[in-house]
Amino acid sequence: MSNDGALPFGLTLEVRDACLCLHVQRAARALARRFDDELRPVGLTSGQYSLLMALNRPSPAAIREVTHVLAMDRTTLTANLKPLERRGLVAIAPDPADRRSRRLTLTMAGREALAAAVPIWRRVHGAIEARLADPDALRAGLVALGGSATAGE
Repeated sequence: MSNDGALPFGLTLEVRDACLCLHVQRAARALARRFDDELRPVGLTSGQYSLLMALNRPSPAAIREVTHVLAMDRTTLTANLKPLERRGLVAIAPDPADRRSRRLTLTMAGREALAAAVPIWRRVHGAIEARLADPDALRAGLVALGGSATAGE
């Protein structure tokens, strides 16, 4: 295949060095790997920890609420819930107000798994924050880009 009309390699270097999307994706993958490694002893991944934490609320959560908090689509959430439900960490039940909808609840086993994971999360999170010059500014910047939602929404 001809290389005629190919984009200059300098453009590749520009994107590699400047692209915010690329840098956020790389950082997110590195953070997820670190948390995955640390949470392995309690049998959770970083994504499962986040999902269980999103369900840690006073009343059962509607699927749409959880998709909003975790910024994921319904199909992805459903796929992520299945192994947690099989392990007995999450219960999925029809919504009493709308039988077509589902409500998600942490089971006792889910609460126990989450409780075991919290000290690990705190330790790792603290170590990561300690490496950052201004973690609050980073959080504020990510929130400004649309990366935050409250758990109670």
